[in-house]
Amino acid sequence: MRSIRVETSGATVLLTEAPEPKVKDRQTGEIAKDAQSGEVLMRLGVVYIDGGESSLLQVTVPESGVTEGLALGSPVTLIGLIARPWDTVFNGQQRHGIAFRAEAIAPAAISVGAGA
Repeated sequence: MRSIRVETSGATVLLTEAPEPKVKDRQTGEIAKDAQSGEVLMRLGVVYIDGGESSLLQVTVPESGVTEGLALGSPVTLIGLIARPWDTVFNGQQRHGIAFRAEAIAPAAISVGAGA
C-alpha cells in the first residue's frame, strides 16, 4: 500500500499516551518488531491539532526513535510521520483504517511568540 507523508510543521501535537511496546499478538503477548531491522516497535498516543480541528492518533515509532524528556500533555515533534491506509477481513467483516508511523518522537521546541 502507498504511504503518504504527513506535514506536521503547522500543527500542534501533544503527547496523550506514553510510549509502550506495541503488541503484535494479544493472545500470546508477542511484541511487534520492524520487519527489516528487527527493532522493537513502540506505540504512543497523540492529539494532532491543525486548522482548528483535532484528532486522536495512535502512532508507531521504533524504540530507538523515542527520545528522553517526553511528558504527557506536552508538545512533541513527530519526525518523518507517514500515514498508510490498510484494510483486512476480521471475523468475516471488512475493516479498514489508517496506520501512522514516525521515524522518531521528540519534545517540541517551544517558541515564544509576540503577545496580542
